[in-house]
Amino acid sequence: MAAPADAYHTIALTRRLISRALVCLCACVHQLSVETFEPEHIRNFCIVAHIDHGKTTLSNRILELTGVIVRDADAKDELVLDNLQVEKERGITVKAQTCTMVFQHAGRPHLLNLIDTPGHVDFSYEVSRSLAACEGAVLLVDAAQGIQAQTVANWLLAIDGGLEIVYAVNKIDMPNANAPAVIADLHRTFGVDPDHVVKVSAKTGVGVADLLAAVIQHIPPYAARTNLTHTRERDAAC
Repeated sequence: MAAPADAYHTIALTRRLISRALVCLCACVHQLSVETFEPEHIRNFCIVAHIDHGKTTLSNRILELTGVIVRDADAKDELVLDNLQVEKERGITVKAQTCTMVFQHAGRPHLLNLIDTPGHVDFSYEVSRSLAACEGAVLLVDAAQGIQAQTVANWLLAIDGGLEIVYAVNKIDMPNANAPAVIADLHRTFGVDPDHVVKVSAKTGVGVADLLAAVIQHIPPYAARTNLTHTRERDAAC
């Protein structure tokens, strides 16, 4: 069994490799130089939630907002990150998918590396792998269904990994949505400040820009997480 210091070193190396690969991918997609982005302007994050709380639909809307994809108003709202046949047939995410985009915030372009994760408990290993590659996570909760089993399980995984969490309530456009009650539950369960919970509608796009701004503001940049990991390695070795 690997020693704690070895485990932290492995995680740190994985993060560095993934971050470099995603930066290079972004340079190809957006025709930008890698040197354009200082480490403090890079964010690695994933979206986690209970099944059917709207993670992949939200990912789609983020890709549209940042210009990665263009939505055809007359076409079916296809979930581009669900590319396996079983995902398309059943409307569930089985395998974590990554995408890199650029988002303007406070007058500066920021490089955002997003991982869309499965919500079903059978694929929780994909969630664990995704969290290990990120500095933060968006914890998404359905405004009608509220906190459920995988909401708590994913929160625990993120906390155990030392990640910063951005809380968001989705589907606020639904007739049976009760965002204030769900936000109150988040406060009671996880201790989050109600004013820090972002309200979004992945279907209509409402609040998505605010969510990305919260990601940039609250999730530390890649370099900060690397320094934290190095500190843990040093402490574990002492």
